[in-house]
Amino acid sequence: MPAASPPEPVAAATDSTSADAPRARGIRSFVLRTGRTTTGQARALAELGPRFVLPYTPRVTHWDAVFGRTAPRILEVGFGMGEATAQIAQAQPERDFIGVEVHTPGVGALLLCIEKLALKNQRIIQHDAVQVLREMVAPNALAGVHVYFPDPWHKKRHHKRRLIQSGFVELAASRLAPGGYLHCATDWEPYAEQMLEVLSANEDLVNTATGYALRPAWRPLSKFEQRGLRLGHGVWDLVFEKRPIPG
Repeated sequence: MPAASPPEPVAAATDSTSADAPRARGIRSFVLRTGRTTTGQARALAELGPRFVLPYTPRVTHWDAVFGRTAPRILEVGFGMGEATAQIAQAQPERDFIGVEVHTPGVGALLLCIEKLALKNQRIIQHDAVQVLREMVAPNALAGVHVYFPDPWHKKRHHKRRLIQSGFVELAASRLAPGGYLHCATDWEPYAEQMLEVLSANEDLVNTATGYALRPAWRPLSKFEQRGLRLGHGVWDLVFEKRPIPG
């Protein structure tokens, strides 16, 4: 019989007692869904999870100890099924990658990619990314943050649920080291417009392009994205860098 998959996590409230962190919005940008976990994903969760999946803890993590080295670190918010995430980690072995995802099948799928590619520089946290950034990551600790194709929440009454809002951007920017980058991508143009407006309004960040950026070489095309491009759908990338500390 296949190993039983772990239950979906119950996201805790977004209140925090961390004095150094900006206060994030209380509305979650995701909905926990019950998805089918395959036999292979369940095996990966049982066998590889203890090594590569870190428990959420409301305190700063000693990342050098987790990875066994000191290296630039990139955190990805919502990696889906993890295929592009694994490709990026494979292509940049000199960097460490922290993938945050709430859905169990996606965690299992990325674990399978880790096994297939023999990745040593990838870890996973199955929890609300806002809480992970706020509690587990120290200020100025990250070389980059990736947010690829977050839920656009198409209906106007749901726009308040979009992840890329001023509170989240402020939090993400606070966790970036000077010169670190925040890279967002979306295939929904109205959301791209909001992203550009919100990111441009943050005083700690500067746009690396005039408007939208060309897709950086480090972001591979997903199968979903390739299919959309064949159908004539647009994709918008935004890459902002954290300004140097004055003085």
